[in-house]
Amino acid sequence: MFKSKKTMANWAMGVSKFFSGLNENALRYLLPGWMNAMSGVVFRMGFGAVAFWIISLFRGKRNTPITTKQKLILLLLGAVPMYGYMIFLLYGLSYTTPIASSIFISLESVVVFILCVIFYHEHVTAKKLLGIALGLGGALLIICTQKQSDVASDPLLGDLMCAGCCLCYSTYLVLSARVVKKIDNITVSKWQFTGGAISAVAVVVCAHNWHAPVLEQGIFSAPMLVLAFVLIFPSCISYMLVDTGLRYLSTTVVALYGYLILIVATIMSYVLGQDHFDWYQIVAIALIIASVYFVEVAESRDSANTPVAKNSH
Repeated sequence: MFKSKKTMANWAMGVSKFFSGLNENALRYLLPGWMNAMSGVVFRMGFGAVAFWIISLFRGKRNTPITTKQKLILLLLGAVPMYGYMIFLLYGLSYTTPIASSIFISLESVVVFILCVIFYHEHVTAKKLLGIALGLGGALLIICTQKQSDVASDPLLGDLMCAGCCLCYSTYLVLSARVVKKIDNITVSKWQFTGGAISAVAVVVCAHNWHAPVLEQGIFSAPMLVLAFVLIFPSCISYMLVDTGLRYLSTTVVALYGYLILIVATIMSYVLGQDHFDWYQIVAIALIIASVYFVEVAESRDSANTPVAKNSH
């Protein structure tokens, strides 16, 4: 079906981020009225853990067994950066709009590069520094200009939460890329979601903060159907597809697909009336597009003209 594994990985990332874009709008519909952020993370992590454990029982035997050390690493990846990503995202969407949230998520490739510079000594150039500055400028523009509305009850708090979400997910991508290439997708997802579910349940129990009136609705009601979509597609299928992307693509290329989230969430937000047009959104999006261009695309073209292209991802 696919000419190469990279082609398959690119298709996987495209489908994954399409679901993630719809996820922004679906979660905004559910939050905070039908469930709060903590309960939402329990739903997503718990459902994912159960689903992947069940799937693992019906598949063939793995060619390469997973070690105890690898299990612990995957559990920690799920319990810390993956859980952090989800809790920040859900809290952010409780207070801001899907478009603002997706703008911050689209900065993933820039944050991934910064993390690679700090931890893996990625080569820094003037173009990449310019890209980082433009990306931060776009994020600051959103934070400083977004106003309170019937959708965004506390945009400053929501935007800061979404920035934390971007940092957590970028950290997750950087750390996961060095692990998932050696382990199959189902095993990766099974242990990561288990780690995340442990964190989610522990936080809810300790905080005594369970709120999920969505469970009181009929199984075919709109809130329950939206929740089912969130649990099956963005939570389970999307993460399996991201693991495929990380297996055959560089971390920053995977992060670049965050743009699809922005495109899908923006279109659906206007269609569903979850946001309205503001000049600063267009300027911020333009700054972030330019940011990723300088961090990834322009630099890649320069690297292709050199004898050795360094890739620390």
